[in-house]
Amino acid sequence: MGDNTKIEWTDATWNPVSGCSKVSAGCKHCYAERDWARLSANPETRYFNRLFTDVQVHGDMLSLPVRWAKPRRIFVNSMSDLFHVEVSDGFIANVFAVMAACPQHTFQVLTKRPERMLDLLGGKDARWIAQAQQRMTEAGVIPAGAYTVRWPLPNVWIGVSVEDQEAADERIPLLLRTPAAVRWISAEPLLGHVDLGRWIGDEDCYVCGARFFGDEIRLRLPAGPEQVRVVDFEDEPDDENDIRRVCPACGQRDDCGEVGPVEEEDLGGGLNWVIVGGESGPKARPMHPDLVRSLRDQCAAAGVPFFMKQLGGTRDKRGALEDLPEDLRVREMPNAAA
Repeated sequence: MGDNTKIEWTDATWNPVSGCSKVSAGCKHCYAERDWARLSANPETRYFNRLFTDVQVHGDMLSLPVRWAKPRRIFVNSMSDLFHVEVSDGFIANVFAVMAACPQHTFQVLTKRPERMLDLLGGKDARWIAQAQQRMTEAGVIPAGAYTVRWPLPNVWIGVSVEDQEAADERIPLLLRTPAAVRWISAEPLLGHVDLGRWIGDEDCYVCGARFFGDEIRLRLPAGPEQVRVVDFEDEPDDENDIRRVCPACGQRDDCGEVGPVEEEDLGGGLNWVIVGGESGPKARPMHPDLVRSLRDQCAAAGVPFFMKQLGGTRDKRGALEDLPEDLRVREMPNAAA
């Protein structure tokens, strides 16, 4: 942890929160819970004699990124989830205030709780950060000074964990409605096929996540995740639910008052980065390499950076690039300005 992480897609970890609880199939063999068993037996750690489900915030850890002068990619809460219900809105605001005060770093926030994330961040602007920064300055966490705050924070990448299609369908649309400079997913552990067709490429409906390609929309049918139909705007009836003003997937209206194409402000950007990894550890569930190849090819076709972390398995501990099949040795990073 800290400045000595072995996670391939980041440089350091920062844990102002520790402890978590399971919410989906991807949590079954949680690496953080596995590490917790060792850490909680050590009286020199903040985890000593605590259960993994004992979620605590650590105000003394807030200043850590401030003390790191060299620019880093920092994974926020590798041992927890920033948007866990036990973490107060105020503490989350403090974390964002610190991230805003450290523009030299890039912060990578990953959650399995996008509902709360959207509820908290969706209606915010720069004033929310400025108020928290005043508190953090008064507390001596960040140095006094004038901070220029843009919202969303340009140095904060927001992501969700996606282990299968069900998780993708549930979490990605919420992610795409959340203000973020970079939106990404971590498909680790990848437990099944995932089709990202609705969320990579052009723009999306900010309500349901259906993908728009020019004057067409691509969406799933209820019969199964593999079926896709293409609806041309000109083929839909021209009535009060004019296709030019209503998303044909969910019915979300464009209330701009003008009949015309769905307005840009009603659409959000798609995914900017996809990480894939298999589960590791003594009870690791196997991942077929073809599941990875499918995501790699989807990303390549859409021009989305793809990062292959590890195949996983009971013996995979390093995630070394040379251990991967040659065609999966792909480790791309997103454009921070995306």
